Amino acid sequence: MQKRQKVFVGLSGGVDSSVTAALLLEQGYDVTGVYMKNWSKDLPGMDCPWKQDYQDAKRVAVQLGIPFKMYDFEKQYRSKVVDYMLEEYRAGRTPNPDIMCNQEIKFKLFFETAIADGADLVATGHYAKTRNIHNSSNRNGQLLKAKDDNKDQTYFLYRIREEVLSRTLFPLGEYTKPQVRKLAEKFKLVTASKKESMGICFVGKVGIKDFLLHELGPQQTGEVIDENGKVVGQHDGAIFYTIGQRHGLDVGGGLPYYVTGKDMQKNQVFVTTDLNDSSLWKADIRVQDVHLINGQPKSSDIEVRTRHRAPLVKGRISFQKEDNKASVKLDKDIRALTPGQSVVFYHGSTVVGGGIIY
Repeated sequence: MQKRQKVFVGLSGGVDSSVTAALLLEQGYDVTGVYMKNWSKDLPGMDCPWKQDYQDAKRVAVQLGIPFKMYDFEKQYRSKVVDYMLEEYRAGRTPNPDIMCNQEIKFKLFFETAIADGADLVATGHYAKTRNIHNSSNRNGQLLKAKDDNKDQTYFLYRIREEVLSRTLFPLGEYTKPQVRKLAEKFKLVTASKKESMGICFVGKVGIKDFLLHELGPQQTGEVIDENGKVVGQHDGAIFYTIGQRHGLDVGGGLPYYVTGKDMQKNQVFVTTDLNDSSLWKADIRVQDVHLINGQPKSSDIEVRTRHRAPLVKGRISFQKEDNKASVKLDKDIRALTPGQSVVFYHGSTVVGGGIIY
């Protein structure tokens, strides 16, 4: 009789990861649930929900009759994700901490710890798919879009290495969110009606501005300058503003203003009232820190996603191998391309890779 494969499932205490564990158990895997303790710090006006999430994850494991562990990654999380995010904001960019969390914690640290702990495979409740391509030397994992376009999370997963993908399972890739809710009810999981946690991956409902104020303190005020070079107001810290932003600009009266850029050296924020301002729309993207999952694609024709749930846009890519950069020419202008954010490349349903706008 063939030995059952051991799968360590990242149990977050939410409905998606709970259903993931139940499905894998139903499919005959030897399942272990693992709660990753990444962040436990309370913030002003907001208690960190980690204890509740941990208890919910544990309850699911007991319900399913599977072993349960906790991996404490707080120290590494602080240095690899939180400090990275703060450094990016200080530099005037707008980072995506969820992408860094997947790259450094869930699909590196968790993966390596689980394999060393006896796992054959790992799994999470992400909405995505994997496929293995076997060749003579090794197994190459590919990343593919989920069935549910609205929930597809490949935008956040593009920096995973192919050797990790070859040993990763995403059971929810074949389901829509309503179907997952129904499965949770079918399995009678305690998390079946639990609401989704939105916001930053580690600070729950706390807004990014509040978090930055807590971590970095009050910032120096400066000028808000419109498209004609006129000073139209004062900002409370250039780090708090991102390209395309409308809300949070304390500039009085008239038409709404949109952020078009920042000068961190001069501590200035630039705005416009014209939503069609050329500085808000671009078809050329410069990308650095490029990560290609299965090597360079054969065709330069790709589709591009510039933010989670944004529609795919056709374009052509050219690589500069020596400095890990690329340039992308889109078929149409995209609004509010933001330094620090990720651009993800697709060939049909397959994720080619991506990089960070600079």
